[in-house]
Amino acid sequence: MRISPADGLLFLVMRLLKSLDKRKRDVKYFDPSSVNRILVVSSTAIGDTLLSTPAIKTVRERYPHADIVAHFNIKNMELFDNNPHINGIIPYYGGYKKFFGTVSKFRKHKFDLALIFHGNEPQASPTAYLSGIRFIMKLPNNGEYRFLLSNTEPVMSWLDFGHAIEQRLKVAELAGCVASGLPRMELPLRGEGENAVDAFLDGSNITPSDRLVGFQVGASTLSRMWFADRFIELGRRLIHELGDIQIVITGSPQEYGYCKKIADAIGTKAFVSAGKIPLRYVPSLVRRLRVLVTGDTGIMHMAIATGTPIVALFAVSDSQRSGPYYDKEKHRVIQKEKTCDPCTSKKCTYQRCMENISVEEVFCELMEVIER
Repeated sequence: MRISPADGLLFLVMRLLKSLDKRKRDVKYFDPSSVNRILVVSSTAIGDTLLSTPAIKTVRERYPHADIVAHFNIKNMELFDNNPHINGIIPYYGGYKKFFGTVSKFRKHKFDLALIFHGNEPQASPTAYLSGIRFIMKLPNNGEYRFLLSNTEPVMSWLDFGHAIEQRLKVAELAGCVASGLPRMELPLRGEGENAVDAFLDGSNITPSDRLVGFQVGASTLSRMWFADRFIELGRRLIHELGDIQIVITGSPQEYGYCKKIADAIGTKAFVSAGKIPLRYVPSLVRRLRVLVTGDTGIMHMAIATGTPIVALFAVSDSQRSGPYYDKEKHRVIQKEKTCDPCTSKKCTYQRCMENISVEEVFCELMEVIER
């Protein structure tokens, strides 16, 4: 169901243009040898884009000489501008912001192929089509803009896939890209990021001998957040048990106040990094942590990508789809069942399902990781 006049108008225009399009666009006509310019789309959140990096690597391996340009969210694309497998980034501004400007930028590149790994609709498929790209591939392909895709059959939904990394790899396979070895997320660290983290730790009187534990207390939706009072109790107990522990409360600049309240309640061994380190340098901080306690968040995926162990708290989301995909022996996942049927997800006003995750349970998992 379209919820705005703009959505409805765009749909009608796309239907009309597609009815006049005489090009042979079905995937059966796709010839990899004719591909020189590729658009890869992963324009949503940090974690979603990290989950796309293994697929982007397979595209580079299959098309080593192609010009590969990414369409990433402007809010987080600075994290990925050093990805070795892309030649550039065209930003996604959200919704219809700069919609036609984005189409114009796409057109200038004259892409032969678009691979939509994870993109917001109704923008992702129409912008690719309006830019003149002949072959557009996306999975799942059961949405209202399925008629714009080159892979219209077989019809697949999210239920047809396991982990999100596997879903993206399936999109890449449509263009002849097959992963070699175990797919891993890629997030190269920056030298200047190490310097920024050193400065933050020095300013917080954290010494190299201190063991750092990270608490990611926020999330993209309330439904994925554990409770502030439980983080506080966990932090106090951890410091009481282990004297050389320092707790770093991570988050976005907008979450600073919330993070500060939790840090102040824990005590003098808790520090806030939210807003104090630029986003592009946050992976360098996460890499320094002994372990990160987190919900299903972008920084959780950062930790997995940089090799930092996690204690992940899942209820509304499914860890089998968005949790650790590799190195599972170093991570701990606490998965609880949803308590509301149907789940309100982004509209959640109180995360009842997260009540099922106790401080004792998290503490025990956390101690196992730290002592290991």
